[in-house]
Amino acid sequence: MEQVNSEQVFQEKIAGAKPTIAIFKTTWCKDCHFIDPFMPEVVEAYKDRLEFIQLDRDEVPDLCEKLNILGIPSFIAFREGQELVRFVSKLRKTRDEIEQFLDRALEVSDALKK
Repeated sequence: MEQVNSEQVFQEKIAGAKPTIAIFKTTWCKDCHFIDPFMPEVVEAYKDRLEFIQLDRDEVPDLCEKLNILGIPSFIAFREGQELVRFVSKLRKTRDEIEQFLDRALEVSDALKK
């Protein structure tokens, strides 16, 4: 998963026709570390259909303010620069919940193509 450290690179990454999942985390977030062990497998399972980028909320505070990123980890799906759907909650996120979100992102993306 590519680490993105600037708003300019973020905008470039989310501009493509392939849906991009932006994952906002921080180094000090326990719930962010909770997902670390299984995320590589999740990314591998979806890599043909989705792009993944990761951002440290502390490195891009202005972007996070624009996107209203309050809780972390936060997941937002984009395609062609437009937000499709987001998964934000105060609760710890499980692998099943993340995969359900990714499936939903694909559904929304496909529906908008028609």
